[in-house]
Amino acid sequence: MKTKVKIVNRSGHSHPAYETHGAAGMDLKAVLETPLILEPLQRTLVPTGLFVELPFGFEAQIRPRSGLAFKHGITVLNAPGTIDADYRGEVKVLLVNLSSQPFTINHGERIAQMVVSSHAQVEWLEVDALDDTLRGAGGFGSTGK
Repeated sequence: MKTKVKIVNRSGHSHPAYETHGAAGMDLKAVLETPLILEPLQRTLVPTGLFVELPFGFEAQIRPRSGLAFKHGITVLNAPGTIDADYRGEVKVLLVNLSSQPFTINHGERIAQMVVSSHAQVEWLEVDALDDTLRGAGGFGSTGK
């Protein structure tokens, strides 16, 4: 079952779409008047021209594209970036260049992917102690060898 999501698309490109039957993410494209040069260790917000109205109980996560990360060191700085259901501004992607070479982003270039998923909101229940588990408080690699 597919969830309907309202979109205003001012990008000049087609809507984000799943490229394969099993894809979880949809590519987002840069909307630029001129090419943008991202210098090493520089970060910038890249506009997409997209505005979405997610249903309550859903979020959109902005994630890096593996090809850009592997080949060029370009990634989403706050990965995954979260778009909340009550946000109505333009979807922008916070990119960073982690390589030692400048990278040029062109209009229409696929810069990130967006995954829309459901989530729950919680209500905190104040207690004096938590239930025990085999793992306990072990974290940060404690279950590895």
